Amino acid sequence: MKKYLLVALCAILVGGATSYLVVKKVLASEDGGTYVYSEETPQVRNVQFSGEYPDFTYAAETSVQAVVFVKVVKRSEGNQVPPSIFDYFFGFGGQSAPREQVGSGSGVIITKDGYIVTNNHVVAGASEIEVTMDNNRTFKADLIGADPATDVALLKIDAENLPTIPYGDSDRLRLGEWVLAIGSPYGLNSTITAGIVSAKGRSMANNGEFKIESFIQTDAAVNPGNSGGALVNIKGELVGINTAIISNTGSYAGYSFAVPVNIVRKIVADLMDFGKVQRAMLGISMQDITDALKKEKELTTLDGVYVAEVVQGGAADKAGVKAGDVLISIEGEAVKKGSSVQEKINRYRPGDKVSLVVLRKGKELKLEATLIGKDAQDMGTVTSQEKINLFGAELVPAPKNVLEKLGLKSGVQVSSIEKGKMREAGIKQDFIITFVNNTMVTSPADVAAIVKKAKRSVLVEGVYPDGSVFYYAIGL
Repeated sequence: MKKYLLVALCAILVGGATSYLVVKKVLASEDGGTYVYSEETPQVRNVQFSGEYPDFTYAAETSVQAVVFVKVVKRSEGNQVPPSIFDYFFGFGGQSAPREQVGSGSGVIITKDGYIVTNNHVVAGASEIEVTMDNNRTFKADLIGADPATDVALLKIDAENLPTIPYGDSDRLRLGEWVLAIGSPYGLNSTITAGIVSAKGRSMANNGEFKIESFIQTDAAVNPGNSGGALVNIKGELVGINTAIISNTGSYAGYSFAVPVNIVRKIVADLMDFGKVQRAMLGISMQDITDALKKEKELTTLDGVYVAEVVQGGAADKAGVKAGDVLISIEGEAVKKGSSVQEKINRYRPGDKVSLVVLRKGKELKLEATLIGKDAQDMGTVTSQEKINLFGAELVPAPKNVLEKLGLKSGVQVSSIEKGKMREAGIKQDFIITFVNNTMVTSPADVAAIVKKAKRSVLVEGVYPDGSVFYYAIGL
């Protein structure tokens, strides 16, 4: 009897060991490589859970040093102070008492010499701006420029060797990817929350406050005071600027929105170089394609956006786009809705060329459009004589009577000048530009074209209305 029990016990042990080895080998043979997503081929894969969460420590500890607390003081004239009894005797009237309002938000240091990105709504109307770093150093900040349409503003502090957050690529974000929101909600400096990318190219109800419709939606907790703070991926790269929430209470309710960094990067570059945003326009009215629209217009696809109208004389019109076309890609990147088109065009400046692919009656056409500025599109036509904003200066063709008086054949006049590289170089209003990098210029477009080709610097030669000749060097 004991002999049979021993044999049975051995059989059980051998069977268990064999089963363990077989299962281990099967699991080890499963593909543990990188998961590749393809829209064309559905992927099926067994998912293994290791029981460990992603490690956020590197991204958190490196990024938090470059996120600042932004304090804003706004002063306005208040109501008159009621006159005292002495005013009746001595004839003094009531005095206006200034009112002071203090607000706060967050910002992100993007250069070692002190350029900081934040939201326009954080600093709009500010009389004083003060930023406090994670290490409690405090600086006065200057407002370099702001763009209400994208709710992006650029500040500058006088400092060197500051910690920064490198730019990432918001186009490469994937749904479900982990991100961190860093800011100062309710005055709690250097607060970090985690969440995932819930949606891309998200539109919000247009209440007039925002004019872009391509936000990154996340479920990372964002509250008042987070505005202007960083949205970073687990590599510690900046992928967005936290801007808004949807809530019935004013506090976080599970939905937060950030401006994609690919838009932010272009806006910041414009504010640094020109003092204002160079906004390009394609010149079309669009509709997202639905089943109903597909049937009504007899379209062959649900992909892309339907071109409902083309602005006469606009970039799309000159490229050959027609009403009824379906725009399916810009610069080789597929577009599925109007907000995606808007986001991609917002990365370019007037004068840039972009490749378009449209479907017309089922046939694919490749076109090239030269983008134009909003002012030119509003006029309905674009000519070589259009005015251009360059480095903070508005350039127009020099008046004929001025050219004749100065004995010049051609030239481009600086009709107005604001913050930017032109004014920093010393150029003043009414300066007539005759040569740029030793090349004669006859129109604003000539100046822009030469500057675009330049790599390190630009030499501007010209004359003022009193006949004095000046030379200016502008670093790029």
